[in-house]
Amino acid sequence: MNILNINSNKKDFLQMSKYEGKTFVIKYGGSIMSNDAAKEAFVEDIALMTSAGIKVVIVHGGGPLISKWVKKTGGENKFISGLRVTNQETMEIVEMVLSGNVNKRLSSILSLRGLNAIGISGKDSNLIQAKKKFVFEDSKKTDIGFVGEVTSINTKVLITLLKSNYIPVISPVGADKEGNSYNINADYAAAAISGVLKAEKLLIMTDIDGVYTDITDPSTLLSSITVEETKEYINKGMIYGGMIPKLECCVAAINKGTKNVHLVDGRKKHSLLLNIIKNNGTKIITAKGAN
Repeated sequence: MNILNINSNKKDFLQMSKYEGKTFVIKYGGSIMSNDAAKEAFVEDIALMTSAGIKVVIVHGGGPLISKWVKKTGGENKFISGLRVTNQETMEIVEMVLSGNVNKRLSSILSLRGLNAIGISGKDSNLIQAKKKFVFEDSKKTDIGFVGEVTSINTKVLITLLKSNYIPVISPVGADKEGNSYNINADYAAAAISGVLKAEKLLIMTDIDGVYTDITDPSTLLSSITVEETKEYINKGMIYGGMIPKLECCVAAINKGTKNVHLVDGRKKHSLLLNIIKNNGTKIITAKGAN
């Protein structure tokens, strides 16, 4: 898709303009950041969305870069239930990579495009308050270190930035009331933020087309999946690994007030605009027949 074609297509632009004044929360995945063409298309999409009056909040990940630096420093990259096991040393790397490297690079790229992007950490103004998260495997409670669970979002900060026409670019590092830093899965952070903002859309950019009932069979790609089906497919092992937290956060976002939740393939150029215009990806819905 050529961005110039989108600009010249009045029907497509009107499709976006119907969301004027609405808030979209976008989770920007780490694996997409290494794809230069997709990264440039992402910036173009954000520019066009904001020109149509859409309020945008970006929550980014950075998993591949964290893994790179953990390995460089002699650490071990270990995941349980799709979440990174994070000891004290790894937490220091997480914060440096996410809040320092990735956050500032992304906000800079957007700013160079002429957008009012401002990079912030979840620790700034207590934006993301968190507590220690545990995972349960085979009914066993497992400690995975400095991994956080969102307890509250400072909505006032976000609303103030959005009203001033800024694009908040958020690093998902939170803190508890004692000041301890926590690595928060970016999908969960985006879901919590979209919920408190009652966002029109939560768009989770990932590195596959959407949700499959069989990842080896392209014909099993789902255009939509219900909240109950997500639970069923996870229990049956049809959905596993890193897709589990993605879908759990999608369900949480809907339950907290997000109006529409979509998984979209961030590797494809202009996947954000394609979602608005053609509803691509997998939509998570409350029940069959729901809009």
